[in-house]
Amino acid sequence: MTAFKASIIGTVLAATAVLPVTQSRACTFITLTGQDGSVVASRTMEWGTFDLKPVMTFVATGTDMTAAKMPDGAEGAAWTSKYDFAGVTLVDQLMFGDAVNSEGLQISLLYLPGFAEYPPYEPDRASDSISPPDFAGYMVSQFASVDEVRAALNDVLVAPVVLAELGIVTPVHFAVTDKTGDQIIVEFVDGALNVHEDTLGVMTNSPPYDWHVANARNYLNLRSVDWPAVSVNDLDLAPIGYGTGMIGLPGDFTSPSRFIRALAWTQTARDTDGGQDTVHEALRILSNFQLPMEATDQQPNPAELDVLKYGGTQYTISYDLDSLTVYFQTSDNPRVRSVSLNGFAFDDLDAPQSIQMRDASLDYATDVTPAAN
Repeated sequence: MTAFKASIIGTVLAATAVLPVTQSRACTFITLTGQDGSVVASRTMEWGTFDLKPVMTFVATGTDMTAAKMPDGAEGAAWTSKYDFAGVTLVDQLMFGDAVNSEGLQISLLYLPGFAEYPPYEPDRASDSISPPDFAGYMVSQFASVDEVRAALNDVLVAPVVLAELGIVTPVHFAVTDKTGDQIIVEFVDGALNVHEDTLGVMTNSPPYDWHVANARNYLNLRSVDWPAVSVNDLDLAPIGYGTGMIGLPGDFTSPSRFIRALAWTQTARDTDGGQDTVHEALRILSNFQLPMEATDQQPNPAELDVLKYGGTQYTISYDLDSLTVYFQTSDNPRVRSVSLNGFAFDDLDAPQSIQMRDASLDYATDVTPAAN
């Protein structure tokens, strides 16, 4: 883990002054492990600036893939997928916000504004270079475990490629998790690769990960059980109601506060059996992070962002890395749907195939007819 920088608070303030850092880009990632050892990696995707058009995309082993063009217009890396994988692609491109492969390797991309800075582009290594949004798709298509990703990080260059939809180089970092529970956080800060080996099982946005870990030391008093009564001058002072163990838990939507809430709630989560039971707990926790648009400084144009009228969380998704089942909800419908990699006919694909995550045909509420007495 990189050393904590004492001057980082000043850096945060400076970055906030010059960049459009808003809560509308406020993703939260968590991991939970069931009692059977199965690992579930889950995240919210907040984006209130424009419609990400998320779709679930399936890519088969043997699919030829290419990175975005490099800053000088040169072709980037080209590769062939070694594994079947699936995940959420965005803005009508083969650009994965999160994905999992047939070996149980999962990667999630989250925003890191004000801090993400990639190494300088090297024209003579264009064929070894990918853009930041290519990272998740490249890694899950090529590697089976966190160990393999860790070993390959210095062999592929992440270049500062401008994403047309943003007009800037995409400032992101990555949570890399596999079915054994091994996990790393990958960041590019000050032009250097930082691999955080000691993780807390959660990730949000800026500042960089080591700052969040250091900040967590300010909340060691949080616990799942209530504080006991105390006696003062022979007067017993008991807690007022339930929840005193979480007094001091920050409640705003900023990245540091969400990190602490995600850490507190994952560490005090109920024991789960694994599989759907663990997914259920993960989605329960993440429901606390769904961002209402009124909590941001964005006022969406209803004609352009009607799909976000229910909030800035465009989707919430949970990956069971043991059963290879993906569960998701979208901003327009809280109904949980699932798709299994094991049940998908990858052998029939001759190109990536996408299915809609938003489905207007699904009712928001389903009528229940009471049984006769």
